[in-house]
Amino acid sequence: MPSRNPKFYSFILIIIDFFVLLAAFVIAYIIRVQYDPRPLVTNIYAYDYLLSFLLIVPFWILIFALLGLYKPSTYNRRLMEWFMIVVGTFIGILFVIGWQYVAGKNLFPARLVAAYAFVGSFVLMIIEREIMRAIRSYMFKYGRGIRRVLLIGSSGVTSDIATALADTAHSGYHVIAIAGQKRFLPEDIRVKHYSHVESALKEIHNDGITTIIQTDLYEDHTRNQKIMSAALDNHVEYNFIPSESEFYSGKNTIDVFLGYPMITIYQTPLVGWGSILKRIFDFIVSSILIAILFIPGLIIYLIKKIADPGPAFYVSKRLSRFSEPIGMIKFRSMGAQYGGKDAADEFRDMGRDDLAAEYDKNRKVENDPRITRFGAWLRKTSIDELPQIFNVWKGDISLVGPRPILPQEVRMVQKSASLLHSVKSGMTGLWQVSGRSELDFNERIDLELFYAQNWTFWLDIKILFKTIPAVFRRRGAK
Repeated sequence: MPSRNPKFYSFILIIIDFFVLLAAFVIAYIIRVQYDPRPLVTNIYAYDYLLSFLLIVPFWILIFALLGLYKPSTYNRRLMEWFMIVVGTFIGILFVIGWQYVAGKNLFPARLVAAYAFVGSFVLMIIEREIMRAIRSYMFKYGRGIRRVLLIGSSGVTSDIATALADTAHSGYHVIAIAGQKRFLPEDIRVKHYSHVESALKEIHNDGITTIIQTDLYEDHTRNQKIMSAALDNHVEYNFIPSESEFYSGKNTIDVFLGYPMITIYQTPLVGWGSILKRIFDFIVSSILIAILFIPGLIIYLIKKIADPGPAFYVSKRLSRFSEPIGMIKFRSMGAQYGGKDAADEFRDMGRDDLAAEYDKNRKVENDPRITRFGAWLRKTSIDELPQIFNVWKGDISLVGPRPILPQEVRMVQKSASLLHSVKSGMTGLWQVSGRSELDFNERIDLELFYAQNWTFWLDIKILFKTIPAVFRRRGAK
């Protein structure tokens, strides 16, 4: 029989969430009415209050559902779940206040009840979800509610999936058998191996398989049909995960075209409403940062003019989204006579062929003689990059994204340039929170390609929060 664990677990969450939210409102009412001597805005009897929220809580549950709080992709990721609970409780309170306004009657006996309900809902929801997560992991550990998996395929994806699902207590999956070439079996995972898929299909019932995951389609169409038929005949869940990375990175949509299912593949998930949300977020945050940092920036500008006479700013030509050239604004950290051409050429003009070779290899040098004393401090503290906030405000770049590359660096990323430039460049990114200048050029590009293919708004938030300690620790800044 197919495993219905995710749907059943979601149903259990809905039921428990209902009572937890109701408990939060009851506790908020008791704290304000019973234990606070201050006068109430209006007298609302406990029975009427409870009846009102018995009707309202289902709508709050609907808000949670629309935010995805009952999907495995959310409740299997702790930080994402917590973030969505915050958003859901905030929207829920706004909904209750709006309901109160439209209905023309007070639902809360005092304003503080709404505040108590908001805080209580969030705290109790977090506690409840953590308890449920612990119970679920405990049950998985003892084989309750898990999916017994038959993996079919001969590719790196097959091996990756088997490794990722190995922690049954966390994933809820137990890989029982793999049908495919033996060289793709992970060495540290003990599973049954079938060289031929037909042998594996005959043992579906004996192996207790509840889920089939296929990663490669056979050239022989009839073999693929046998797998599908075996899944249907044994009432086993069937999943197909393409081994070609283009199908599971970026953003894919499925629609109907001329009566046929059509898969549309985008280079990046950062399209449509995602790009609009990101631009609005960038504009709001950069506007706030410009206002906050204007005076400190002015002080740095004046010190720069005194310490290093000459232009205080340096505009570097870089490439951003769709390989469009932009002018990146930075506090000048080099001497005024440098920066007009490629760094390797400038090192050769200085008679430093060793530095030119180092730069050609790594796109950076350990001890750059072009950098002034004050400029070295600016770079070490990353203050030289603060003027880029104006680039974010203008829309040239984003707060988070791949590092803008120099035009001459395009030759080094020819195969991945189109994907790398499918999104706007950023002030910070995975490259910064994962080592910054300590990473070599190829490692940096790999991280930035991952970002372009796997963007989410939540990933941007995490990178921004990780950037702050990375800057203060001055890790890899040069």
